[in-house]
Amino acid sequence: MTRSGEIKFEASMPAFEEVAAKNNTVSCIFDKSTGDIAVLALVKAFRFKVPLMEEHFNENYIESDKFPKATFKGKVINFDAAKVAAGKAAFDVEGDLTLHGVTKKVKTKITFVQSGEKLVATCNFKVKPADYNIKIPSVVKSKIAESVEIDLKFDLEKKV
Repeated sequence: MTRSGEIKFEASMPAFEEVAAKNNTVSCIFDKSTGDIAVLALVKAFRFKVPLMEEHFNENYIESDKFPKATFKGKVINFDAAKVAAGKAAFDVEGDLTLHGVTKKVKTKITFVQSGEKLVATCNFKVKPADYNIKIPSVVKSKIAESVEIDLKFDLEKKV
């Protein structure tokens, strides 16, 4: 598990101001024996380079007072610790992503690498704000990508 995982997202469009943020306080629990994985991110913990963009993100788009958490609950399919011990190994992961009060199925790849005592998990996928009822005002619609790139990284430590 970890409480200091990282989620980055990128929704920038060429020739416009960068629309990107990072959250370094993401919790993740992974059970190697079952493949179950759960991720929790507090939405207000996303940090942008531009404070006004962060304010608009929380108040107008993601409505973080109303929807304070983003979660993923799923399963790493056929996780094999022996493959990870032998080096970098990728597996399918699927589950439910809940964002802005909407839950959708997500399926992607997750990569694991053993790094000393830690198991490092990385993953990326895309989501469309419209799929999660996140409304982008027409005045800025051309400045924000239709699909948002999400990158995750978790340095998982064994907990007893």
